[in-house]
Amino acid sequence: MSRRSRRRRHDDGAASLALYDAAARDAAARVIARYSTSFGLGTRLLPRDQRAHIRDVYAMVRVADEIVDTYRGPDAGELLDAFEAEVHAAMDRGFSTDLVAHAFALTAREVGITREQTEPFFASMRMDLSTAAHDEESLARYIFGSAEVVGEMCLAVFVNTGAGPRPLDPDVRAGARRLGAAYQKVNFLRDLATDDGDLGRSYFPGVTAATLDDARLAGLVEECRGDIAAAQQVLGALPPRARAAVGTTIDIYARLLDQIAATPARRLVTRRVRVPNPVKASLAARNLLAVRSRRTP
Repeated sequence: MSRRSRRRRHDDGAASLALYDAAARDAAARVIARYSTSFGLGTRLLPRDQRAHIRDVYAMVRVADEIVDTYRGPDAGELLDAFEAEVHAAMDRGFSTDLVAHAFALTAREVGITREQTEPFFASMRMDLSTAAHDEESLARYIFGSAEVVGEMCLAVFVNTGAGPRPLDPDVRAGARRLGAAYQKVNFLRDLATDDGDLGRSYFPGVTAATLDDARLAGLVEECRGDIAAAQQVLGALPPRARAAVGTTIDIYARLLDQIAATPARRLVTRRVRVPNPVKASLAARNLLAVRSRRTP
């Protein structure tokens, strides 16, 4: 075989892999477009490479969540185990026949997401198949794996895109964890009726749709606000566009908390509060404008 033929075959293979990578990332983008208006809106404020990475992370997390929350079949544990194994294999070898796992592996390898984040995540997803009611210790473990390490994954995207894997600043990482925890707790409050009624789960110790009262609700709201305030202290460490994107999601969740705080507990357990899409869009525009104005001499 001539040198030119070998080079052509290599070039064709590289082009084919690039096409496959792009197809995988397109699949991940479709997942976030279908499932999340808040995070989908936030990603649109990011530079292209960061946007693709965040979509890859979200898609992997969403697929795992759908196994335990939507499918719920008797073999859900086996499916979750298989998906985790495929994600980790893809991270090791850089390829997967599962498009979502492949896309996530691309991002993980490029920005430094490791099993230090993914193993606790899957452990928490597995808890949803076996733990109906949490105590303080199990809730802390669950939130760490289901939300705090996801915050770390997103932080790795924001600060390592284009720079390659490198250690995260401990203070900024702690802020990312607190923000992930806040979002998770807000979602618990928003979804209490579904979690308790349809899924038979109680995340906050001793709190169900029947037992939540206004005093306990107020305490949980303040806990979430404390987490968000801690995250905001390190928001300035993010690149400008990432700061605008995260600031937008913070504003959306702060609005949700305001609505939750203004809703009596007896009503909150029967309805899901939400922020209208036009309001989300205005918050995104405000955050992007604020970032741009800081950069203008």
